[in-house]
Amino acid sequence: MAAAANSLSATSIIRPEYKQFNPNMPTQYTLTPHETLKCQWLGTISINKLSLHSSNLRPFFAKRPSVNATISFSLPTAKPESVAATEKIPKWSSKAIKSFAMGELEARKIKSSNTDTEALLMGILIEGTSFASKFLRSNGITLLKVRDEILKLRGKPDMYYFSPEHPPITEAAQRALDWAIDKKIKSGENGEITTTHILLGLWQQKESPGYQVLVALGFDDDKAKELHSLIAKPGFAEDS
Repeated sequence: MAAAANSLSATSIIRPEYKQFNPNMPTQYTLTPHETLKCQWLGTISINKLSLHSSNLRPFFAKRPSVNATISFSLPTAKPESVAATEKIPKWSSKAIKSFAMGELEARKIKSSNTDTEALLMGILIEGTSFASKFLRSNGITLLKVRDEILKLRGKPDMYYFSPEHPPITEAAQRALDWAIDKKIKSGENGEITTTHILLGLWQQKESPGYQVLVALGFDDDKAKELHSLIAKPGFAEDS
């Protein structure tokens, strides 16, 4: 240890005083020939000329350029031509988009290989603040009950199966979304496509698991007609 300490202390570097570095001001420092580096292992190293220019280092201090990005939020549709044909393209409400995203997550939680109508139903309930979710809860249809019914339909999932990051949407779920778009376009009303439109579109898919869950929990055509009458009113905006 003593020998190591002695050898380390024997190493010395002779260097001039450095001024504070300012990347915005081009500066130059030149090591003149009489300046040397002394090292125990390498001996004395003479430097003929070494120049450092701060301007060469400026790229490392350059500010990042600002980036302007426009993000368009939408949900998948199998019939883009029907939307593109309209003068005013209907937009999805933020809560409808959030409920769809939550539905995708629920599909992964139940280890489903795709996003089906029961996932759309769970997404509406998990979002929780839309008119559709409040209507469902007021009629006794809660997230826990929906999950229990899905478990009865699907059985226990394989614990070793992992769903894809974005489970592909099924034909029935896609038809539900397309129905919601068509309903909004045909109404001729301004405003957004809401979670109520999604719920009613889901109800149209008679053979789908989401429809079966709703039926098992007491949802029927009378409740669907009630929702139809509400969204038909001028200026209806459930997500406001």
